[in-house]
Amino acid sequence: MTVRLLILAALVIGASSFAPVHAADIKLLSAGALRSLLQELAPDFEKTSGHHPILDFATAGGVEQRIASGEAIDVAILTEPRIKKLQGEGKIDKESIALIGRASIGLAVKKGAPRPDIGSVDAFKRTLLAAKSIGYTDPASGGTSGIHMAKVFEQLGIAAELKPKLRPISGSAGAPPLVGEAVAKGEAEIGMQPISELIGIPGVDIVGPLPAELQSPDLVYFAGIPAASAQPAPAKALIDFLAGFEAAPIIKSKGLEPR
Repeated sequence: MTVRLLILAALVIGASSFAPVHAADIKLLSAGALRSLLQELAPDFEKTSGHHPILDFATAGGVEQRIASGEAIDVAILTEPRIKKLQGEGKIDKESIALIGRASIGLAVKKGAPRPDIGSVDAFKRTLLAAKSIGYTDPASGGTSGIHMAKVFEQLGIAAELKPKLRPISGSAGAPPLVGEAVAKGEAEIGMQPISELIGIPGVDIVGPLPAELQSPDLVYFAGIPAASAQPAPAKALIDFLAGFEAAPIIKSKGLEPR
């Protein structure tokens, strides 16, 4: 039996805890690192609850801006520092916040290309210096991994050397940056982004995670109910579903570390 069938079986058994009096459309706005996860889990939640999640995506910075503006969103998923800031401002219900998972930044190359050594900080530094072009999330877009990688380049003392070959990747409304696509198209020789965003991109090979010393402590994702939500009860059901143990195998399969 597949992981998905096992999860569905467990959820059907416990479906009464999610059963709605009236089915609701739940507007969910998430950072892009959880896109493939949510696209897979949303149909399962709808089958077991009757509620219909309406998915929208942005960078973590974009999510924060939209929640801060008071946009009518029922569930927001974004990084720990940003959700704590919104909670402190009264924009997210403190009691609704739940951990979904932690992401690691990985490096990808075009499918079939040689896999560079990134097994240590020094090896990763050499790989960056040797690369002809480097894709990463544009820090100006508000993407957590892009902001972090810009700091890593400075930390390694090679920001000036890398600048001519950096390829900052920006997204568009509802579509966060896809660094893996840039690598697959040959727009960047190597690309760095959370592994959860690189997984499933056709035409790339994921070399692996960056060294632990260079990972971002901020790539921990939490869900919460914004103050502007019109559907707090269905929103809580969705958060409980995403944060539950039954969803953990799929969370892990998407390159995230579940709670």
